[in-house]
Amino acid sequence: MTVEHLDVLIIGAGLSGVGAAYHLQHGCPGKSFALLEARADLGGTWDLFRYPGVRSDSDMHTLGYSFRPWTEARAIADGPSILRYLRDTAVAYGIDRKIRFHHRVLTARYSSVDARWTVEVVRSDTGEELQLTCDFLLGCTGYYRYDEGYTPRFAGTERFSGRIVHPQHWPADLDYAGKRVVVIGSGATAVTLIPAMAATAAHVTMLQRSPTWISSLPTDDPVAGVLRRWLPEGAAAAAVRWKNILFQLGIYQTSRRRPDMIKRLLRRALERQLPSGYDIERHFTPRYDPWDQRLCLAPDGDFFKAIRRGQASVVTDEIETFTETGLRLKSGDELAADIIVTATGLNLLLFGGIRMLVDAEEVQVSARKTYKGLMLEGVPNFAFALGYTNASWTLKADLTGEYVCRLLKHMDARGHRQCVPINDDSSMTERPLLDFGAGYVLRSLAMLPKQGSRAPWRLRMNYPSDLVSLRLGSVTDKAMRFA
Repeated sequence: MTVEHLDVLIIGAGLSGVGAAYHLQHGCPGKSFALLEARADLGGTWDLFRYPGVRSDSDMHTLGYSFRPWTEARAIADGPSILRYLRDTAVAYGIDRKIRFHHRVLTARYSSVDARWTVEVVRSDTGEELQLTCDFLLGCTGYYRYDEGYTPRFAGTERFSGRIVHPQHWPADLDYAGKRVVVIGSGATAVTLIPAMAATAAHVTMLQRSPTWISSLPTDDPVAGVLRRWLPEGAAAAAVRWKNILFQLGIYQTSRRRPDMIKRLLRRALERQLPSGYDIERHFTPRYDPWDQRLCLAPDGDFFKAIRRGQASVVTDEIETFTETGLRLKSGDELAADIIVTATGLNLLLFGGIRMLVDAEEVQVSARKTYKGLMLEGVPNFAFALGYTNASWTLKADLTGEYVCRLLKHMDARGHRQCVPINDDSSMTERPLLDFGAGYVLRSLAMLPKQGSRAPWRLRMNYPSDLVSLRLGSVTDKAMRFA
């Protein structure tokens, strides 16, 4: 069997993969590469999720690529618009011709003798198994499972006579017009779904165990409109991008240092948007500080408008059991429903569940530390894109693509075939990779790699700091070993 060899293999053709491909062909134009995508189309998250109202919860001036700025008026874009932007970007740079669809990576084996990865792939459309080899492997798979979302065990689900739907697997034939809908959950998906469904449903109820912090922002960025009228397109795009980066960082840092002040600001905004006398304390005041979990976004206050119009309501309670006609709560109240949506979260799956081996020894990811938030301790010629939890994913993915190109050029210039981060600092302490209180993170901490207490093993959630380190800093330090 002839085994095809490429300089670089990118796993995943979503937001991170398309961006990585651009940086690779721009920064290392002589490198051969391909993107392996398990699904039938590019787009990742934005091709997978089809539930009503699906949209970004980050502004598109920062979620869009630095090399191809977002130019539409809407700063908060819907899923189809984001998917169209991704497809247009792939076509504009010829990246679409590098994608191999239906290629699911099962195993990646690294040989130090050959300084090469052997990647085992199965074609999901034909069942064919094949092998590819590469010098460098770049994981752009996101960090959650595409084949299943998270649904807790609820008593009595088999009794319910209506439909139970998870947003990650939204059925195309689901007709909710004129139906009573209960959405279980209070995170970003629920806050997105409810106003979208409320427009045609008889009524939509959000059932939550505890509240989430929710903020409103305008769908259109008024500052962006002004800057575009007065500045050249490139300068306006850069100015808007940095304005939003600094705004996001400022809100996050203030939330960490002065949480009570941010709570007061959020509370005042809620009072303006909810009906007079609404029980904000019970339904919209979480037990945690802002940005202990990601702040949910209601563009133009659409979630609150649905409540004011009587199209939607919030119930804070716990489920005792599903019944034939809905849900019975622990308070004894009952919620009638024709459709129940379990917006209960995601399951994490790092690197797409790929089995990785280095010199025949299986890599236990949870026992490794991350180097600069983009490589794994002791794993040669491998990097991965892991975005920010407190800002747009693409900001870090862009920097990762740039850094990998700089690393490859450094290796080529000095004749190196292998690079591997090694920690031999015995005083280094370990910390969880993500200091984030979201349920999907807390459920998965045991399977994630760790971060260290000091650079370069500490994971920053700070774009300006990473910009200096990854775009301008040296690719050589005492932790990085070349051979």
